[in-house]
Amino acid sequence: MLAGGDGIAAIVAVVVAGAGAVIAACYGVGVLGAAAAAGLYRPRIGGRVSDQAGRLAIAAAFPALGLVLWTGEGKAIRLAVTGACLLIAMRVAVAASQRSARRRGLLTQQTLIIGMGKVGRLVWRLLLEHPEFGHRPCGPLPDQLAGDATAVGEMLARFDVSQVLVCAPAATAPEHATVLRACRDRGVRVSVLPQLPELGLAVPRAYLDEVWGIPFVPLRPGPEAPGRHAATRLIDLSVGTALLLATAPLTLVLTLAVWLDLRLPPLFRQVRVVGCGRLATIVKLRTLRPGGDPDTTWAVPQGQATRLGRMLRRTHADELPQLTSVVRGDMALIGPRPERPHFASQLRYSVAGYAEREQIRSGLTGWAQIHGLTGDSSLEDRARFDNFYIEYWSIWLDLLILARTGPATLSGALTIGGAR
Repeated sequence: MLAGGDGIAAIVAVVVAGAGAVIAACYGVGVLGAAAAAGLYRPRIGGRVSDQAGRLAIAAAFPALGLVLWTGEGKAIRLAVTGACLLIAMRVAVAASQRSARRRGLLTQQTLIIGMGKVGRLVWRLLLEHPEFGHRPCGPLPDQLAGDATAVGEMLARFDVSQVLVCAPAATAPEHATVLRACRDRGVRVSVLPQLPELGLAVPRAYLDEVWGIPFVPLRPGPEAPGRHAATRLIDLSVGTALLLATAPLTLVLTLAVWLDLRLPPLFRQVRVVGCGRLATIVKLRTLRPGGDPDTTWAVPQGQATRLGRMLRRTHADELPQLTSVVRGDMALIGPRPERPHFASQLRYSVAGYAEREQIRSGLTGWAQIHGLTGDSSLEDRARFDNFYIEYWSIWLDLLILARTGPATLSGALTIGGAR
């Protein structure tokens, strides 16, 4: 309904501004894309149109100004102003129709309330008293069951829940996070009551849920969100292919140099855990002399790496052949580093948060790597940075990591140069 209303508002704005059919199509697509990028189609509880008025105006203005070369300045300004006014007016009309339908029992969804404390009972009562929110409460689930995956799963299935409101102030233990992550991964939207709801949050009102004056902070979609996989795969194919072609001459030169240095096959193959419960064979340039078992040896023995090998490892140039795995889809361009099965099976139980980092495909570079967390650095820090990336992923964050990977690699090369 929101997207349809926005599309109608955009077309009417073009007609009022006196533009043609081609401009109408371009402007309509631009408005819908800008609105989606601004999070204006994200489901909200009790959201006011006034909270989103600024973002709506920007979503209407940017596409109009982007068409200024074809429409002229005057017409572009009229289109931007008219589009913003119509977009906001249409949102008000759609919101009013939604509230009316919900009061009649339409467009409603089942909402599980976790927590039987004072706030949980209050939220239950407020949802019943205000059907215009469109959320029919089920539960509430006792606080002590907030970390019980079986109990929560049964409630989700029994009532066909699409929204979870966490009102249990004690729901902060690791097992609670695991349960809520499972809810989110099932496509259920999760919103959490802040520890101190009476104090203002540094979160825009347009992103908050609100049940009659009680704020809730929605959790971000999980790594299984449909748009995320498509976006990351597009980056892998486009940027990965470009890098593979651009670095092919360097990779060939380094391959020859490794062969001359070691007189061994220059490519080294090894099975790694690449996330999502999968194993894959990755290819690297050989950097070590024969000796020991590379699958079960954590640290490289002193003297096993040649001078060239140390340079390749410090600059990560030995990983250039892995770009073929990125293009093929075995790995991602950005993500947690793949680990050997022998160590991965141990670290899942000995390092806090390590298992969660395997929710997504492993990557050639990542948030942990650009912060220097490689080699013998803290495994707890690596897991924390990897999980931060998983939870706060965005296309902008991916582009930032790619932009910082080059300087980080150059820094490694300069360090070697200084050491000499």
